[in-house]
Amino acid sequence: MAEEKQPHWSDILKRRLANTKKDERSEEEKKAEETELFTKYYTEWKEGGDKDKSYKTIPRFYYRLPAEDEVLLQKLREESRAVFLQRKSRELLDNEELQNLWFLLDKHQVPPVSGEEAMISYEAYQQVGEQAGPKCSKFFTARVYAKLLHSDPYGRISIMQFFNYVMRKVWLHQTRIGLSLYDVAGQGHLRESDLENYILELIPTLPQLDGLEKSFYSFYVCTAVRKFFFFLDPLRTGKIKIQDILACSFLDDLLELRDEELSKESQESNWFSAPSALRVYGQYLNLDKDHNGMLSKEELSRYGTATLTSVFLDRVFQECLTYDGEMDYKTYLDFVLALENRKEPAALQYIFKLLDMENRGYLNVFSLNFFFRAIQEQMKLHGQEQVTFQDVKDEIYDMVKPKDPYKITLQDLVNSCQGDTVTSILIDLNGFWTYENREVLVASDNDGSSTADLDDN
Repeated sequence: MAEEKQPHWSDILKRRLANTKKDERSEEEKKAEETELFTKYYTEWKEGGDKDKSYKTIPRFYYRLPAEDEVLLQKLREESRAVFLQRKSRELLDNEELQNLWFLLDKHQVPPVSGEEAMISYEAYQQVGEQAGPKCSKFFTARVYAKLLHSDPYGRISIMQFFNYVMRKVWLHQTRIGLSLYDVAGQGHLRESDLENYILELIPTLPQLDGLEKSFYSFYVCTAVRKFFFFLDPLRTGKIKIQDILACSFLDDLLELRDEELSKESQESNWFSAPSALRVYGQYLNLDKDHNGMLSKEELSRYGTATLTSVFLDRVFQECLTYDGEMDYKTYLDFVLALENRKEPAALQYIFKLLDMENRGYLNVFSLNFFFRAIQEQMKLHGQEQVTFQDVKDEIYDMVKPKDPYKITLQDLVNSCQGDTVTSILIDLNGFWTYENREVLVASDNDGSSTADLDDN
């Protein structure tokens, strides 16, 4: 049978065109219909025809903050936040409930005692959870039990460890609520003025600060707040997340002043204690020889052992905030925090910015030589044996081991864990002398003999 011939595509197209009904409308009628359809679809798009449908699938995630002139909305927002925080506060365990929890735990302890600590099994732990009430339910989970489970052969946990865990959680939530009350913007962070108000109202609750004169309160608050902002606001945004305040140890140090029997050593090492704050402020007053409330470069040069190089001090006054070439107390506090905590990344960042004269983000041989020449000049004045820059440069690079052999970045200094030593060598004759004589000093310490002061050399 002969194969049937398929029609050519052009024949099919001609046939279809012939069968198509001709549009007998005029050009004006076609244009009118086109305009009508365009208007219809454009209006629907402009008005958001599917607006209601989209809100059913995509929840609203942005709420505009009230403007300054919208007083009613601002008041409404403040009141709603206050009600929310009060509700959260009521959800926390009070002293009576904590005491009841301790009695229940003690009642359900499971022998034998591990050392001197009472222990509790998982079964008894669940029983306590059922009796302790709804507020405690979040603490009596398998996850919490497993977190506190260590090496007990019977699979028990320490009652004291669990109770301390609960106390810590309650304290954290109480503190967060307390800090949030000062968060005027309601955005989860505190501005400098917010934190100042918090600490000012906290002072009467800290027995270790009972002896402070009220006239000193403003200086104390400034001293305390500065530590939070120096370490927790490295980008100098003027605000700190409440979450960051809770995560760091500074608040623990501050609230440690509630202890009426705090040792003298603890007070001296605590930046927030009265002796520490008075020490820092006293140093500032002693440096201020002309008693104008500000420090000039010449006055600041007597800071510490009076061995900071003039080149470094020049950079301090070039980069830091000054008023007619003089430094105020707040700027001085940043300076002190940086030099007293040279191992900390925030302090190294402060000093690195001063050493990085050309703002390149790294230190090169020229930068190191520039600052070390000032050390060499001071050594001449003290009649000390000269040290060549080449030797010091090699030692610095050996200590830091930078990724780029010709550039030392801030991250290199932090990673090396030698940033405090390197910066001391470059900015402070006393720091350099201590580094150069480290072996002698260690031997002297081991012998129990006293080391000679720099001024004796």
